[in-house]
Amino acid sequence: MTLPNPLRANLKTGHDREVFAVYPYRSACPRSVWAQLIAEARSEVFLAGYTNYFVWLEQPELLQTLRRKAESGCRIRFLLGDPDSDTTREREQIEDVALTVSTRIRVTLESLAKLSGVEGIEARFSAPEDGPNHVGLSVFRFDEHALVTPHLARTVGHDSPLMHLRRSGENGMFDRFTEHIEELWSRGRDIRSTTTTDA
Repeated sequence: MTLPNPLRANLKTGHDREVFAVYPYRSACPRSVWAQLIAEARSEVFLAGYTNYFVWLEQPELLQTLRRKAESGCRIRFLLGDPDSDTTREREQIEDVALTVSTRIRVTLESLAKLSGVEGIEARFSAPEDGPNHVGLSVFRFDEHALVTPHLARTVGHDSPLMHLRRSGENGMFDRFTEHIEELWSRGRDIRSTTTTDA
């Protein structure tokens, strides 16, 4: 059976089935979407934005939520950029905004310190050589859903586009993006060991 052209053009039949929604700006994605994805994740929450700063501002009681999820067996991971890296300094010059990249990272570190000792919550800095790849692409995984933001030129995160992906099979867009952050994670270093070394 051959579908009429208008139907074929609008019917998702390949890997594009994984594209659940798109937003021209990250800030256009409703906070309720983030809240629902966090709440419904059972096995994995992996926040791999370079700063992850905005999540703490936009999600009330995130600390308590993450603590409860970790205690119930959900793996919680944060992958951050190193606030003292060359990549961070270069990005600050590009963005040229008062709320600097390093400040936004340190807000996340301050929040994560309150979760210190909670089993199931991990945090790493991406490796220096991975900084450019990390700062240019934020991926946030919630079990079989992911929110992906490619950062455009000089725009800050909330002005960059966002894709909501839902996994439907192997080797699709969802797997491509989540494999990317797993690779960065594999080379990252634990933020606690870095803090201890610097102390």
